[in-house]
Amino acid sequence: MATANIPIRTKGQTTCIHHKGKQLEFYCEKCEELVCPKCFSSIHKSHPVCDLSEITPQKKQDIKNFIDRTEQNDLVQIVKYITSTDTLLNENDSTFEKLSHQLRMQTDKLKEDLDMLTAETLSRYQKMKEDNSKLIQKYKQDLEMYDKQLKQQIQECKTALQQGSDLNIYDTRCEIDSKIHFPVKPALGNVSFIPNKNPQGHLKLALGKVNISGQGLTSTDQDRSVPTSDGQGQSSTQQQSGDKGKKTVTRYKLLSETKVVEEWKSPCNIYSICPTTDDQAWTSYYRNKTLTLLDRKGIEIQKVTHKARINDISLSPTTHRLWVCDRENNILELVSGQLTHRFRTKERPECLCVTASNHVIVGMPKHISKFTTQGQIVLTSMAVGTEKPLVCTPWRITECPVTHNVAVIDFSNKGDGGDGNKHVVVMDTNFQELFVYRGDIPSTYTTSQTGGEPFYPWSVVYDSVGNHIIGDFNNHRVLLLSGGSEFLRIIHTDTNWTLAVGVDRKDVLWGVFCGDNVKLLQYRTLSTFSFPLMPTWLGIHRKTTLHLSEVRDIREERFCIKVFLGSRDRKL
Repeated sequence: MATANIPIRTKGQTTCIHHKGKQLEFYCEKCEELVCPKCFSSIHKSHPVCDLSEITPQKKQDIKNFIDRTEQNDLVQIVKYITSTDTLLNENDSTFEKLSHQLRMQTDKLKEDLDMLTAETLSRYQKMKEDNSKLIQKYKQDLEMYDKQLKQQIQECKTALQQGSDLNIYDTRCEIDSKIHFPVKPALGNVSFIPNKNPQGHLKLALGKVNISGQGLTSTDQDRSVPTSDGQGQSSTQQQSGDKGKKTVTRYKLLSETKVVEEWKSPCNIYSICPTTDDQAWTSYYRNKTLTLLDRKGIEIQKVTHKARINDISLSPTTHRLWVCDRENNILELVSGQLTHRFRTKERPECLCVTASNHVIVGMPKHISKFTTQGQIVLTSMAVGTEKPLVCTPWRITECPVTHNVAVIDFSNKGDGGDGNKHVVVMDTNFQELFVYRGDIPSTYTTSQTGGEPFYPWSVVYDSVGNHIIGDFNNHRVLLLSGGSEFLRIIHTDTNWTLAVGVDRKDVLWGVFCGDNVKLLQYRTLSTFSFPLMPTWLGIHRKTTLHLSEVRDIREERFCIKVFLGSRDRKL
């Protein structure tokens, strides 16, 4: 359908656009446009009209005001903006130079750490090789000696048969069973190496997290996200799926009620528990010298006896070997069923934790210290001078598998400089305090399970997404906190004291109550699903690491991304 052409007056035109040749001498106040005398009886009939010269003074004043306003404000501000761009350019260069320097420094550090780890492992290989060689040489010598003695014994037997008396024959027969014994084959140290065929994810995590905002980047440009918790019992990890253009999200959801998967009486008392990767758990009790390996039904699989009382145990997240600290200041590693001495501490170690970087953090009076596996000190939290110790009386230590932060139960005994109020202190990898949890439960968390006894943390451990699990001894319960210190829920309340907690590879909680009552608790579910990535043409100006809270519809468990297109929101 054709549209009518509406005549428009051009700048400087003196004649009327409606009446050809008629001069524009008047101004219509209603329509705010110039008119000719003929317009009075047609288009602008009955409109208020005045001579053009009457409005000229006001128009001149408007022009003057514009000139003054622009010269005094806008032009001055524009000059400032132009000048500020030089500063922005310098800051931009400085920012990216600093970021590049940090990235190179972190990369160099990782290379050094990898070289150190390689050298340390090669050293252990060499030591084990030499120890095995000594055992084999000794075994060979024993065999040669046995061969010599056996031949000599055979010769003596032949001589006795040919020339011996009845008494000689009797004595020779008795010596056959008691004189020499076959050498026992030594137990050699075994080692294996399984290369990580897909180290990219671990390398990205070790390098650090990159958040990029602006410039229309989508989530595929940089994706170094780590597992997160949203504080409402929902947490997730993200990874690229095998389908092109899709992202896979693993979602963890807290159960409305914790399920008891298994429950049994342990054949031994338990103060510390370390679930393994194969549905078993190492346990220890501070009053005896025995390590006990149990399966998930409570059946005893193995026992290892030590010469001294054991204070605490920790399972290495990399080698999956058990480490032990005892009351005689020894730090030991369980190798091939035997406790092997690694190093000694000057003070009695109350607790220990083996880290993902293959260091050993040991808790001693008034401090915790980080050692290499050979006992060389790397870092300590020991206070200087009259400073109050960061940790006064360490009782249990655990490392986060996601951030590598360290959580320590501090009994805070007054004799160690504390105030007597037990708490959990969380610090970064450099032993700098991040926050302290003293057992507070929000008033908004309403439950009949909240106890009234003073907070008495007896055990602490991280789950796979970086949440804290804390055993509260006095109140017979197990608490769940996010990695950022937000209280999430009470996982379980028991009729007995909470003594030990551990988490296995499936995030099933092994809780020990009253020393020998063990419960395997499932407090959350896991589901994995994919959703399409945002197309690059959308040009979304957002940070590229997408967290679950940004793309989740919790109620319907649908994923959507709201993108502003024009004047309204659309769901993709």
